[in-house]
Amino acid sequence: MAPLILTGRSLTPESVEKVAFGEKVAIDSATRPLLEKGRRIVERHLEEGIPVYGLNTGLGARAGEMLPLEALALFSLRMVRGRAQGLGAPLTAPEARAVIVTRLNTLLSGAAGASPPVADYLADVLNRNIVPVMPRHASIGAGDLVAMAALAYALIGEGEILIDGERRPAGAALMAAGLAPLVLKPKDGQVLCNNTAFSVGLAALAAARASRAVTSLQIAGARSFIGFRGNRTPFAKPATRIRPQPGEVEAGDELLALTDFGTPDSKARRFQDPLSFRCMPQVHGAAYAEALRLDQALAVELNSVADNPVVLLDEERIIGTSNFHMPHLTLALDGMARALALAATDSVSRIAKLMSPSFSDLPPLLSSVSADRAGFAPLLKPAEALRAEIIHLANPVPILPSQNADGQEDAATFSAFAAQKLGDLLDRLDLLVALELLAGAQAIDLAGVTKLPARLAPVHARIREISHFIDDDRPLGREIERIASELIKTGKLTTDR
Repeated sequence: MAPLILTGRSLTPESVEKVAFGEKVAIDSATRPLLEKGRRIVERHLEEGIPVYGLNTGLGARAGEMLPLEALALFSLRMVRGRAQGLGAPLTAPEARAVIVTRLNTLLSGAAGASPPVADYLADVLNRNIVPVMPRHASIGAGDLVAMAALAYALIGEGEILIDGERRPAGAALMAAGLAPLVLKPKDGQVLCNNTAFSVGLAALAAARASRAVTSLQIAGARSFIGFRGNRTPFAKPATRIRPQPGEVEAGDELLALTDFGTPDSKARRFQDPLSFRCMPQVHGAAYAEALRLDQALAVELNSVADNPVVLLDEERIIGTSNFHMPHLTLALDGMARALALAATDSVSRIAKLMSPSFSDLPPLLSSVSADRAGFAPLLKPAEALRAEIIHLANPVPILPSQNADGQEDAATFSAFAAQKLGDLLDRLDLLVALELLAGAQAIDLAGVTKLPARLAPVHARIREISHFIDDDRPLGREIERIASELIKTGKLTTDR
């Protein structure tokens, strides 16, 4: 497979995800002059003694103190050693790779002022699948300084690297992979530590999953709708276009195509369906709109330089910025989480309605008329447990001041927390969607619906390959987990036709 070409301008959540799960990378040769020019500007500032934050001055509360030229390479090392203070379980290998490719891409405009070999080294790390130990509790979203220091600490051979899930000393692990430890020049420590790649890389992974999750909810909801033999009138184009909130038309049109099961709308079983069925264009449409909002935020973050300071190549000078602060991304992540929680709540409601003969005209509990059958009834408890956790994880991150750097750094956005929280929510949502897919399959079969839309017929077949028709009670948990892992997490549910 050809590697992903990194240009510094075209990285997307989907391409981050591909690299996270093993795709190799190559740096566009057109970026080399930019990297070299940015570095020349840095070196001129060093030679002329022009004060630059974190280059030849201290950091944080010591920003006003100048450092001698001969101390600056060691300052890069000390910056890394002093700030690699993260706590807790490390990022998974895909998460760490997402962070690395994000930092690499944002170097390539030259505006970070990194030594060009730093970019080459990061590409080597990805292509040799070297996974630094990066503790996940380290960032407050005002730059990812402490979180990212773990990456640099491993690459200079003094931290740890994951090998087959085990933490090993970085120096020996790098040697085994054929790489010497990275040698840091002045500013390189700051380039590797003082950036936003931890938050943005994790956000990109979550965003790629969230986009698929909305489509998965559409598919699961449509299958429940067919098993329910619902009334499609609210999905009609005049209905969704008379008040076209963002995402609503897209969701409604997709549901129209997904729910055409052969019964004329004029002969719908019910005059009005419960809200969890008929309001899917509005609820899922809101989630589509939030997914677009998150993608738009990440299109900027993945392809911009959030460093402080930043090198202006055209003006050949270095200025301070506050672009490491990410309220926009945090709000987009929290909005996505809340939109998915709304959809998850309705998913549980649809499952319950399918189980209720008074609503669905199907056998009680999606089982049989026999009084000794439990059917889907016990599954409503794990469904509601998942819903409770999803709603809890959809609560927004706190809005709090910070007391860092003796009060100099007195604000925070908690963007990394918002990204990790969205990822945790999606883990639970995958299971809930899998449960609804299975409930929908049972309802479709019990209702005797034989004509399924072209997009849903193969989905039904794949579900029944994993979990056959429930004609007697059996544990269904492992089958639901397989649907989640084999169809939803892999993206096959949304890409197979």
